[in-house]
Amino acid sequence: MFCSTCGTTITPGLSFCNRCGASLKERTEPVTKTGAITAFLIAITLIAIVGLGIMLGGALTLKRDAALGEDVVGMFMFFTFFILCVTEFFLARQLSKLIGSKEPKHISAPPPATIPNELRAAPARVLQEAVPSVTENTTRTLEYSRNEPPR
Repeated sequence: MFCSTCGTTITPGLSFCNRCGASLKERTEPVTKTGAITAFLIAITLIAIVGLGIMLGGALTLKRDAALGEDVVGMFMFFTFFILCVTEFFLARQLSKLIGSKEPKHISAPPPATIPNELRAAPARVLQEAVPSVTENTTRTLEYSRNEPPR
C-alpha cells in the first residue's frame, strides 16, 4: 500500500503516513464543494453590499454631520473603496482555488525514480574517548553533607 500524497510505502493499519503525515483513512462520504462555494458567493455579495453602504453612508455623515471638506470625504471614499476591492479580490481568488481544486488521487504504485534510498546501511562511526561530564566533581553527595558540622 502506498501513501496517496507522497507515494511512500506504508504499513497496513496506520492512520497517518510516516513520511508526510497525511491521513490514510478513506473518506466514507463524498466531499461536496457546493456548500463552500455557496458560502463564498454569499460572503462576496454581503461584503460588497455592506462595504458600499459604509462607503456612501460614511461619506454622507462626514459631509453633513462632521462638516468636513470634500477632499477629506473623497479620501475616505477612496480608502474605503480600496479596502473593499482588496477584500473582494482575495475572496474571489480563494473561490477560484476552491472551484479549480481536484480531489486527491490514489497512487497505485510509487514513481520508480522517486523511491527514497533510506534503508541503506549507516556508515560505521569511530567513537573517540569519552568526554568528561560538565557536572563531574561539582555536585555534592549526601554522604558529604552528613559529615559537615551543623550551622
